[in-house]
Amino acid sequence: MDSRIKQTKVFAAKVEDGREGRDGKPSVGPVYRNLLAKNGFPPTDPDINTTWDIFRVSVEKHPKNKMLGWRKIISGKPGPYAWKSYKEVYDEVLHIGSALRASGAEPSSRIGIYGANCPQWTMAMEACNAHSLVCVPLYDTLGPGAVNFILDHAEINFVFIQDKKAKELLNPDCLSAKKLKSIICFTSMAEGEKEKVVQTGTIPYTWDEFLQMGKDNPSDIFPPRPFDICTIMYTSGTSGDPKGVVLTHENIAAFVRGMDLFLEQFEDKMTVDDVYLSFLPLAHILDRAIEEYFLHKGASIGYYHGNLNALRDDMMELKPTFIAGVPRVFERIHESIKVAIEELNPVRQWIFNLLYRHKLHWMNLGYKQKDASPLADLLAFRKVKAKLGGRLRLIVSGGAPLSSEIEEFLRVTCCAFVVQGYGLTETCGPTTIGFPDEMSLIGSVGPVSVYNEVRLEEVPEMGYNPLGNPPCGEICVRGKTVFSEYYKNPELTRESIKDGWFHTGDIGELLPNGIVKIIDRKKNLVKLSQGEYVALEYLENVYGVAAIVEEVWVYGDSFKSMLVAVVVPHEENTRKWAVANGYPGSFTELCSLNLLKEHILAEFRDIAQRNKLRGFEYIRGVILEPLLFDMERDLVTATLKKKRNKLLNHYQVQIDELYRTLAGGKPRTSAIA
Repeated sequence: MDSRIKQTKVFAAKVEDGREGRDGKPSVGPVYRNLLAKNGFPPTDPDINTTWDIFRVSVEKHPKNKMLGWRKIISGKPGPYAWKSYKEVYDEVLHIGSALRASGAEPSSRIGIYGANCPQWTMAMEACNAHSLVCVPLYDTLGPGAVNFILDHAEINFVFIQDKKAKELLNPDCLSAKKLKSIICFTSMAEGEKEKVVQTGTIPYTWDEFLQMGKDNPSDIFPPRPFDICTIMYTSGTSGDPKGVVLTHENIAAFVRGMDLFLEQFEDKMTVDDVYLSFLPLAHILDRAIEEYFLHKGASIGYYHGNLNALRDDMMELKPTFIAGVPRVFERIHESIKVAIEELNPVRQWIFNLLYRHKLHWMNLGYKQKDASPLADLLAFRKVKAKLGGRLRLIVSGGAPLSSEIEEFLRVTCCAFVVQGYGLTETCGPTTIGFPDEMSLIGSVGPVSVYNEVRLEEVPEMGYNPLGNPPCGEICVRGKTVFSEYYKNPELTRESIKDGWFHTGDIGELLPNGIVKIIDRKKNLVKLSQGEYVALEYLENVYGVAAIVEEVWVYGDSFKSMLVAVVVPHEENTRKWAVANGYPGSFTELCSLNLLKEHILAEFRDIAQRNKLRGFEYIRGVILEPLLFDMERDLVTATLKKKRNKLLNHYQVQIDELYRTLAGGKPRTSAIA
């Protein structure tokens, strides 16, 4: 536990005591609520019960405000941001909604949206909201076949697509696309692709054509009710097909109201002048939730131009006041600042480090970051802020844990609030969120949100006890933002929601002052630093087919973007390989050969390609172990199931060394004998 997470200040209220397990039921820890909900959840906003209310009310209040911005490509390069106002977007949304109804879409029909973030994505989403249609984001990082599965499982008949995604729908393997009634392109479709769509019996439209259809066939809106389904967001599971998370309009409206109440506590207020740079996928809950809140406030959303490697260019052009990202984004920012510091002459480096320590000292004493050292900001840190556009006020990290070192560095140098949050698609985004200017929260994800409750449940097989010291266990959540069900999967819904509590599968520490820290995964599903989930046991089964491999343990770290593995080579096949390549020696000696490591990595690459694994599922480095994982070293159970925490303890030194090498650091000599 980070030593800075002190317990002197209370951040959440304990409303129910924990209890010991009995009759086969696990122990559970105390129930905590947000301090603003100590005596019960606050009343919701009577004017905002659905996502359509969120948008409609903002159009009434702020019709001329800039709403959606994008960069037009001029001579092959992104130009300045162009904008549509709230009223302009509203009018276009009405036309798109009318066109959907004219095409045969009825309330509760599922509408797919497939493509990168852009104004058309959001307008298609709002058109769904206007007519009680269900928005179903499609994205291909869930693995091969995911788009086909979602189209079929959600029974989608209409899809809005980015032009470059047309080839995915036209893939012969995407059989469900042949059942579509219409495909509406965000811009326009290539003529050859358009002809192929027509041949399948589906009607293709450009955005402008569909817009005109709506103008020619106006339809009254059919606003949703709070308990109607707003969206079905598909997310990855430990194995098998994606699971569809059903979120209602009430879920999202409660999130927005809760965020209003949370932010009212602080001196710095969000205003209509705030600008959000959107680059996290709209198909994921974090970006969707943030955009809903920005729309509620009448503020502006500018979309990145599609190249994450050129994100800084978008930041300099847009000059956002708010960004949200996964840790990998902030790791890159941290790395770039560190490189710039190392390029300074020794005297300037010394001055920078002195100013850093000076400002950090005053922040740790409780001073707000803007007041801790105006001199340090003037001499050094304003230059860091300038490289992020110059107007940044708030940075939120989510999706996976952000290291304490990087969080502290960003808090000191970016001249902005930096907070971590925790949430899942199933909880409609942020379930917990940190407080700005609270240095004691570094390394944590803060207290529970306004309209939820949180508690821990015992996980005896992993040794996690919610009544222990510190209290640890599976994080369980209930409240107004928790999803209603997994679409068409009652069995999985019953497994996940027990006695009204959603079991997240994440292991956390929950301190008596209400602060949550994420420490583990209950199941073997790890989220890498870029926010992508990886099913470790599934990958072990995939890579384990290699003839050269006897056993494999795949390891992923939430603070790293790459997977590594400890491999026990198949002794007989390894000796055959050694003879063929002219290497004498014992099996243990062979396991120390770099050439054998390279051979196994090449085998793994071939297997990954054959199984159409995603890039982040590739093994990037291996440690070779001549001994089988055994009970004598407490590495496996009696039924030979891997004890992952024991394996990590056993190989920690070699794993750290391997990650240093992969990151370009100087390797130290080490071997397993």
